[in-house]
Amino acid sequence: MNQALPAGIHTLADHAAHAHQRLDLATLAHIDGGSADEVTLRANAQAWQAIGLMPRVLRDMGAAHTRTELLGRTWEHPIFIAPMAHHCLAHPQGEQATAVAAAALGAGLVLSTQSSTALETVARLVLTDPGRGALWFQLYAQRDRSQTLELVQRAEAAGFEALVLTVDVPVQAPRDRERRAGFRLPTHIHSVNLRKSSSPTGPQAPQGQSALFQQHLGHAPTWHDIGWLRGQTRLPILLKGICHPDDAREARRQGCAAVIVSNHGGRALDSTPPTAHLLPRVADALQGDLPLLVDGGIRRGTDVLKAVALGASAVGVGRPILHALANAGAVGVAHALRVLRDELEIAMALTGCSTLSAAHEVLVHTPTRIASV
Repeated sequence: MNQALPAGIHTLADHAAHAHQRLDLATLAHIDGGSADEVTLRANAQAWQAIGLMPRVLRDMGAAHTRTELLGRTWEHPIFIAPMAHHCLAHPQGEQATAVAAAALGAGLVLSTQSSTALETVARLVLTDPGRGALWFQLYAQRDRSQTLELVQRAEAAGFEALVLTVDVPVQAPRDRERRAGFRLPTHIHSVNLRKSSSPTGPQAPQGQSALFQQHLGHAPTWHDIGWLRGQTRLPILLKGICHPDDAREARRQGCAAVIVSNHGGRALDSTPPTAHLLPRVADALQGDLPLLVDGGIRRGTDVLKAVALGASAVGVGRPILHALANAGAVGVAHALRVLRDELEIAMALTGCSTLSAAHEVLVHTPTRIASV
């Protein structure tokens, strides 16, 4: 998996620019695109940039570290790779390269149900590294509960440590950039963890009825399915795609282990607020009763520190990982993760923040509040 990093790449933005030269336009439309007018896609990154950090000087940083505690284990840093489908679109070694890099850099990895590499293969690569981060499996509930259960049992047997149930896309939003570019999944790339019949089209809706409402959404998961899933697994369950404080409270009532504040990277409902705005509202609703994670628009180590300051225990990164993967395989992903961690440490040093537990002290301004300075 050795591959040299191209010259001139120093930041995640550099990775994006170089990936745009390597990947075809249709693949880029799939990786970089969002839903509809991409309002949420753009707002995600802009919202993190709009938050200020207050420098502090002459602080004792001799014992500073980036460690955080989450779900019973210590993370060396709060950065994890968010679940994304079909890494083989970006690089022939796909999820295998991503997994090797994540383990080497101590980053958490959430493997997508729609990965182009078998979940067992990825687990074997990660679990053999003693310095690895957390290994979680992202789950899409299947129309047939037996197929959902099969995925859960495979994940347990392979050694995954938690299930991340994605709940914000019962139906795919319009992805206009993809459609304009004519994106189609190449014939040699598949969602290998799924049976080919796992998403049957079923009979057509009767005339006068909505195929979406009466046919498709009639099989979509509800809160009742959370209780069923908890009864089928020993693994902790995290809900990904929480935006509303009331949904976070319901996740707590349902016994979920944590929630991930996410708008699907701007690929679900367009005009959903950016996650930087949603995170503090969900944090206020839960009052520390459940761990919070967040993804969407993270591009700098300063963004990671801001997310932690607003209540996140860990921060997910998506598209930049695929850009880095396209540029240099495992080496590229490792470089992107190292850049983020280095930038996080620098941001902590310049704000006098010796631990992540003190990060709430460094915010200057957000669109919804002004922190005391």
